[in-house]
Amino acid sequence: MNKTDRQSPPPQVASEVSGLQSGGTALGRYLALMALAGAPLVFLAKDPYWLNIIAFTYLMGGLAASWNIIGGFGGQFSLGHGVFFGIGAYVTAIATSRYGLSPWLVMVPAAVLAALVAMLISWPTFRLRGPFFAIATMAFNEVAFVLANHFDSFTGGPRGIMIPFKAGFANMIFRERWQYAVLMFVFVALVVGITVWLRRSRLGYYLLAVREDEDSARASGINVLSVKLQGMALSAFLTAIGGTLFTMYLRFIDPPTLFTLQDVGVKFALLSLIGGVGTIAGPLLGAALIVPFENFLRAELADALPGMNLAILGLLMVLAALFMKRGVVGAFEDLLRKIKGKKGGQ
Repeated sequence: MNKTDRQSPPPQVASEVSGLQSGGTALGRYLALMALAGAPLVFLAKDPYWLNIIAFTYLMGGLAASWNIIGGFGGQFSLGHGVFFGIGAYVTAIATSRYGLSPWLVMVPAAVLAALVAMLISWPTFRLRGPFFAIATMAFNEVAFVLANHFDSFTGGPRGIMIPFKAGFANMIFRERWQYAVLMFVFVALVVGITVWLRRSRLGYYLLAVREDEDSARASGINVLSVKLQGMALSAFLTAIGGTLFTMYLRFIDPPTLFTLQDVGVKFALLSLIGGVGTIAGPLLGAALIVPFENFLRAELADALPGMNLAILGLLMVLAALFMKRGVVGAFEDLLRKIKGKKGGQ
């Protein structure tokens, strides 16, 4: 058997890969998606309330797309991305508040550190599969929460870390909300652009193969563990960048803000699942649907029924998993396929 035969794709993904490798439309679709995503920012640029929601929607969309690299493309359902998010946040907060460094200079080193930690903790856990892997990653998130509370001399402990307000581009602190919204839009555009490139790259090809059938991928000559580690490292790198942006946006962090499972670890997966896990537009669409809805629920139910917003979001996640296994994007694609089938039959 020659090398080409060993690396032939599993039949489950052959058609998908061939579609991804046919060029010509990827860039156009990406630009159209970004134009559509940027429209609310243009039309609501003078509304401070909506600008705040739009900025957070972009941020969460970028973080969900970062999770989707390993959770959607690679099929590894991680609930521990709060660890990488927290690394980016804490490294940035400590470097800026205690040493006066610009977050622009800290952002990439923090992301590299998160990628290294991701490979270190993923190397043993990738030997687990399915729910066992998810539970193991969830445990890492809880360990990070305990450590952040315990080492208060380093992380500030329960008191957290406050970043002084020193407006300026070099400090990534702005006076106007629209400036933060533009920054978050650039972030989500970067992450989505990387996912578009990834889906057409060799690593993306291998991640799809591992997701569909890990044993067949291994039999085809793919180094499954290496592919998973690379996917996790890239996902953690981008997640840590999101942690930096989140820190400079709020200018305050503490362990509950960064490591609460329902607000961080599960949220990234929730947005991808509802929008369309394993798709390009799904995480961004999930954020556009859920983040404004979550703000509405919190405003309406916080006083009367505390915690009900989380229960409703959890119910949505269960319903999406039961009835829309490919999310909103997948349901829309299925509908288009049925319409085309009916027209073809006529």
